[in-house]
Amino acid sequence: MNPEQDWITTPVTVDILRGHLDVEATAHGLLPHRLPARARRQIPDDQLAVAEAQPSGVRLAFRTRATTIELDTLPTKRVYRGFPAPADGVYDLLVDGRLAAQATVAGGNVRTIIDMVTQTAELTEGLAGTARFTGLPARDKDVEIWLPHTEITELIALRTDAPIEPAPDRGRKVWLHHGSSISHGSNATHPSAIWPALAAAQGGVELVNLGFGGSALLDPFTARAIRDTPADLISLKIGINVVNGDVMRLRAFTPAAHGFLDTVREGHPTTPLLVVSPILCPIQEDTPGPLMPDFDGRTLRFKATGDPADRAAGRLTLNVIRDELARIVEQRAADDPNLHYLDGRDLYGEKDYAAFPLPDEVHPDPAAHRLIGENFGRLAFGDGGPFATRTR
Repeated sequence: MNPEQDWITTPVTVDILRGHLDVEATAHGLLPHRLPARARRQIPDDQLAVAEAQPSGVRLAFRTRATTIELDTLPTKRVYRGFPAPADGVYDLLVDGRLAAQATVAGGNVRTIIDMVTQTAELTEGLAGTARFTGLPARDKDVEIWLPHTEITELIALRTDAPIEPAPDRGRKVWLHHGSSISHGSNATHPSAIWPALAAAQGGVELVNLGFGGSALLDPFTARAIRDTPADLISLKIGINVVNGDVMRLRAFTPAAHGFLDTVREGHPTTPLLVVSPILCPIQEDTPGPLMPDFDGRTLRFKATGDPADRAAGRLTLNVIRDELARIVEQRAADDPNLHYLDGRDLYGEKDYAAFPLPDEVHPDPAAHRLIGENFGRLAFGDGGPFATRTR
């Protein structure tokens, strides 16, 4: 902080937060959550506990004439033992919907993953830091600060050189999306470039992103959270984590998918609801999980370790999942005209894999995130799409 600057300090409260479902008061400030407290009490493992606290899609939103903005935060960064430390998470500042500046916060807590399979970890505490943005236009403007999508971020203080007020309601529809690490933003380089954020900008909607790395597993508490969250449009990207975790057989998957949809429909009986199957992932198209890391000392890749012959006994692959989801949606749509299906390979398929291969065989790179976002925007929000008539 520049002590000579004429600062106005504004408490970080829910009035200027978007994209979260809950907040927690901590010793340092305010911690946004993407699952409510009731759901968090039922989380069975650290992987989802960390993922839901990483603020993918969460942003501060306010109106101001400020030309300089500082945001004090305490990040918690994730490092895998034996791997190079990732770059510091990026804070994106948007002015009137356009990316205008970026910043990072060095230091913070470090959560070191000791075992990638069990997610065993140790925490080293660190210091808070400041994301600083300067040279912003000296006029009234809508400002959004998108928080790093892969760093738990405790919000401590917001300082500006002009007053702020909460962003006005622009009458945009709320799109709630649930999915896996791909929806969470894995391999995207900054938070407003994850594919759901790109699609939301294209569709002119407000995003609530419930993409949870490794944890789109048809959990009932996630379904209840979606049921209880106001939304005008809902999409559910289902399948990849069920397969790569090898957590179900077909006999369990079918009623679990029905139950998830039943729960969502309890709170949103007529809301446009889009079920999206997995994008192309060659290693798991016809090979069951579990998925295992394969590190050669330089590059991390994943490999499927199941036996394709076990499909006859009900083990799941992506093709099995797609066929079953299409059947489920077709069956239910006879009584639910607002229920729709999208094959994930229409977002990213064989031609796309040839042009933009998956660096680790599972997660898209930044260019593929943009492609998926553009394709979703066209197919869901575009003319004739299931969300087209409900957007403004």
